[in-house]
Amino acid sequence: MQIAERLMSLSLIRTVLLTAFSFCLAARSLSTSVHLQAQAKSKKTLAKSGVKNVVLVDGVRTPFLLSGTTYADLMPHDLARAALQGLLKRTGLPKDAVDYIVYGTVIQEVKTSNVAREAALGAGFSDKTPAHTVTMACISSNQAMTTAVGLIAAGQCDAVVAGGVEFMSDVPIRHSRKMRKTMLSLNKAKTLGARLSLLSPFDLKKCFSNSDCCLNFKCGDVIVTGRDIVSKDNGIRPATMEQMAKLKPAFIKPHGTVTAANSSFLTDGASAVLIMSEEKALAMGYKPKAYLRDFVYVSQDPKDQLLLGPTYATPKVLEKSGLTLNDIDVFEFHEAFAGQIMANLKAMESDWFGQTYMGRKTKVGAPPMEKFNTWGGSLSLGHPFAATGCRLVTTVAHRLQKEGGQYGLVAACAAGGQEGCRSLVMLCCLA
Repeated sequence: MQIAERLMSLSLIRTVLLTAFSFCLAARSLSTSVHLQAQAKSKKTLAKSGVKNVVLVDGVRTPFLLSGTTYADLMPHDLARAALQGLLKRTGLPKDAVDYIVYGTVIQEVKTSNVAREAALGAGFSDKTPAHTVTMACISSNQAMTTAVGLIAAGQCDAVVAGGVEFMSDVPIRHSRKMRKTMLSLNKAKTLGARLSLLSPFDLKKCFSNSDCCLNFKCGDVIVTGRDIVSKDNGIRPATMEQMAKLKPAFIKPHGTVTAANSSFLTDGASAVLIMSEEKALAMGYKPKAYLRDFVYVSQDPKDQLLLGPTYATPKVLEKSGLTLNDIDVFEFHEAFAGQIMANLKAMESDWFGQTYMGRKTKVGAPPMEKFNTWGGSLSLGHPFAATGCRLVTTVAHRLQKEGGQYGLVAACAAGGQEGCRSLVMLCCLA
């Protein structure tokens, strides 16, 4: 009798455990609000009714190198391909599971104008996977990521790879329009005499003294073999305050304040992130790093508002989400120049600026320094224009996890010339 009762008891326990296990599996794909209840935080989730939850699964980047160093003989799509392959390796993502690829770049290589497509094919993605390239100055990969968010939120895609690449080691060098016309006409010239007659008005020594232009416009592919293994950034420059104070200004000499020490250096690098709907990510067994909750783009007059976009965009995204500056646990601002960061912090702390320029009753308020770019920023790590945005968002996700935070805010300015100074602020939430 005791044996029978014990067997019945064990059977009951087994049934309870199986039921509980089945419940856990079912609960795995519940909405964000339930998913976040497992966290120690009590803050609201910012989930929107009727809108898919969009998550950052993971992100990678190549080492950021000083332009003209180890990457010098590569091409932009080589770096982008390496980032994509790194993302595939990190996530174990099947290549055919990606619905779309979006990449950002600023200075385009004419041979690979759609670098997203070139890099995707090189990385082994299906030739049936669409890919396009965007450009928006220093927020180009931010634009790629928000494009991915839009595609997923609209129900067009479930898995999108976004990224950015910049290659400053080999920027296109343009000649005058007259010289370009002559060079193009040389392709049509039938004889040596005809070519010489086209070139006769030019002093060739003068025309080509500062570049390696070629009169042959046939294109070849580049095969990269025997490259050095690059495993870390090479632009970090430890220095004392006294050493930095001795550097000469780069502009408006001798009175300028922008020097090599307080500017982001010319950098080569690429980045990539995997963005998915939460439902798809959980179904594939991923544990997302963060939710991408909201974003705002702004544009300002470049005459006196240049690179002040973060000041304007930050309160807008907070108001949209019903948050305050004090709710944010992690801040990651792109650092174009130290002066740009200082100008934004001063503007954010100014009641006069808020009232005069922003139509506010009071100041925006500046982020506390103990939450601000604590793992280093563009000034120290480098700034491959179109790759920085993915670095910022991935850093926010990692900092939230490591520091136990709930909300992170990314802000980045971008040059806009006559269009105005553009900026993006993105709000992330711990997953």
